[in-house]
Amino acid sequence: MTTPTPPAAPQPPDPSPRPAHRDRTHWLYIGVIIAVIAGIAVGLAAPDAGVALKPLGTGFVNLIKMMISPIIFCTIVLGVGSVAQAAKVGKVGGLALGYFITMSLVALLIGLVVGNLVHPGEGLLLTDELRKAGEEQAAKGGESDTVTFLLGIIPTTLVSAFTEGQVLQTLLVALLTGFALQLMGTRGAPILSGIAHIQRLVFRILAMIMWAAPIGAFGAMAAVTGAGGFDALASLGMLMLGFYLTCVLFVGFVLGPVLWLVARINLWSLLRYLGREFLLILSTSSSESALPRLIAKMEHLGASRTVVGITVPTGYSFNLDGTMIYLTMATLFVASATGAPLSIGEQVSLLIFMMIASKGAAGVTGAGLATLAGALQSHRPALVDGVGLIVGIDRFMSEARALTNFAGNAVATVLIATWVDDFDRDRAEEVLAGRAPFDEATLVDDHAGNSAPPPAPPADRAPAMSPR
Repeated sequence: MTTPTPPAAPQPPDPSPRPAHRDRTHWLYIGVIIAVIAGIAVGLAAPDAGVALKPLGTGFVNLIKMMISPIIFCTIVLGVGSVAQAAKVGKVGGLALGYFITMSLVALLIGLVVGNLVHPGEGLLLTDELRKAGEEQAAKGGESDTVTFLLGIIPTTLVSAFTEGQVLQTLLVALLTGFALQLMGTRGAPILSGIAHIQRLVFRILAMIMWAAPIGAFGAMAAVTGAGGFDALASLGMLMLGFYLTCVLFVGFVLGPVLWLVARINLWSLLRYLGREFLLILSTSSSESALPRLIAKMEHLGASRTVVGITVPTGYSFNLDGTMIYLTMATLFVASATGAPLSIGEQVSLLIFMMIASKGAAGVTGAGLATLAGALQSHRPALVDGVGLIVGIDRFMSEARALTNFAGNAVATVLIATWVDDFDRDRAEEVLAGRAPFDEATLVDDHAGNSAPPPAPPADRAPAMSPR
């Protein structure tokens, strides 16, 4: 008689997948929006009380200023290392870096042109105290000669470059450090790794400071509304409208024609293909959330894994078109709002500074504000207090920045793949026509030509974050 086999012990059910941890910064954004509305209400209902709340905004700006030097130093040192490593990849890396720098300059120039035509903040005159300080700083800037300015960039000691708030001195030391570490080769790798850890610490401190943003936004908006009334709100609205318009002009009249001339790809077809990614960015205000999907979709479109693996991650740190436009127009707004507009020469020098200082810090909450404050600190220290205004409306412009950055990186991938003859145009036509749909379930593409493994990412890169 056969002994019956005992029934197998019941297996415990598979644990249900844990819900993804939700980024708590969405509460910060909600808090900023509420604080902005409350600040406007207080400023309109009780102007004197609103003006008296100005120290709240000033205190928050001072916290941001405290972080300028370490942020600039870490991001520039690591950024120089990333550039050198990306360039070693060869033709693709060199083309990518050259294109990114060119587009950054174009975006900054467009921002300058539109800003000088629209004059955001003109006639606002935040406070008499800030206006007088701006005028005095402008007069001092006009009196100083080129030799004095250049000599002032060189710090007397390394310590003074970080303790005296001279941003250009910090920038010089960071550039020298970055190039020196590259010359050291592998012996400099541990130092770069250490600076990367310091950068994470600095950004963690900055993230902590940003939780005070609702308080700063409340004080700043109450003060400016109390001092300027509805004119102040109209000026802030003009800045946002001008920024949105500039982003649309850049995408439609710069990226679109370049994409068609080089790759014969219609821009709107490409943007429609990336529609789900744009919705994801709108819901998170960060293009980082769509990074894995952009890599998969660019491969599915017909770009090789080699090109995608180099261009997309590097572009997330170096191809920040929307951020460039934002920094330029925000700077012009603050300068005009204080009654001390920048000269063309100062605008050009700011353009160069912001293009360098913004690399490597993309997407960290508050990094854009720190870069803006650093640019103003290097040229017109008296204008840094005006950054408190930008805190109030920064959240409303973050989506446009992220969408513009994302569109720029998608276009860059197609262009560079075409230039190195590593783009399947027939495949692209099939995909954009809807005859080769993307597999949303697996996000994996195995079409011919993409069988090679992706290249390893550059070592010791600074973590790329979203450009908000």
